[in-house]
Amino acid sequence: MQLHTSLQFIQQAAAEKEDENIRFAGFLKQQNELEVDEKVHRLNTVIEKEIDCTACGNCCKTLMINVTESEASRAAARLQLNRDEFDEKYLEKGSHGMMLINAIPCHFLENNKCTIYEDRFEGCREFPALHLPSFTKRLFTVMMHYSRCPIIFNVVEQLKSETGFSN
Repeated sequence: MQLHTSLQFIQQAAAEKEDENIRFAGFLKQQNELEVDEKVHRLNTVIEKEIDCTACGNCCKTLMINVTESEASRAAARLQLNRDEFDEKYLEKGSHGMMLINAIPCHFLENNKCTIYEDRFEGCREFPALHLPSFTKRLFTVMMHYSRCPIIFNVVEQLKSETGFSN
């Protein structure tokens, strides 16, 4: 299995495969959800070990990061700031209590590594979320990140082969 890690290659391939990926998403929705999950989880386990996220860091460079109250409090404590200082410096607050990190790339990314890794936010812990169930119900999000994440790109490309999808 040849893995692609060059973001330039992945982004170009993603642009070229846009129509194919739309068809593939439709194809996957017709497959047995549990069988697809099993394939995705197995592929993710293999591929994730082979790709060094700190060589990329593109998720931290390009994604908006949601933050909960408890996550903000943990990060503030880690940085030895009170919550008001942390919130003012790092968060944007929206309606209904929604909070986002107020910068892209993330403030906490340094040399492609998270400086608050042990206290990183849930969305960061879960990304690219290929270990979660119901892959076929999350295809919009997965495909939105297909050009952004080498793990997602390689899992999806291998999944095409393993499911017998033909372009």
